[in-house]
Amino acid sequence: MKLNDLKPVDGATRKASRVGRGHGSGSGKTSGRGHKGQKARSGGGVRPQFEGGQMPLYRRLPKRGFNNKRFAKHYITVNVGQLSKMEEGETVTAELLAERGVISLPKVNDGLKILGDGELTKKLDVKAAAFTSTAKEKIEAAGGTCEVI
Repeated sequence: MKLNDLKPVDGATRKASRVGRGHGSGSGKTSGRGHKGQKARSGGGVRPQFEGGQMPLYRRLPKRGFNNKRFAKHYITVNVGQLSKMEEGETVTAELLAERGVISLPKVNDGLKILGDGELTKKLDVKAAAFTSTAKEKIEAAGGTCEVI
């Protein structure tokens, strides 16, 4: 015996009743759909989980499971081009940038991150929590140093 030889036992299956075709009691005219309304129309009815505009269950229940949002790093970002406001040979820190008005936040969340947009011609010693690769290249090309703190 093979899988393709298997068949249901005689009498176990019945032909599907075709509603609206006049075979048997209750399957004609409205065919069990009642009179009018959204559910009586062809293609009518509401999607699963729809509760008639009431706030659905899946939105009423609290969210569970892991979400990285709470643990993600929140850096204050500064572009290399903004560092050109500093004097030649200066040591750049988050505090100095706040003092000069480059960054407005007094609260440095997870530290300062230097991004690589813009040009830098001055030699600067930059101390920050993170650097992008292009920022590091531009600072070092100008003769400065990058220190991760």
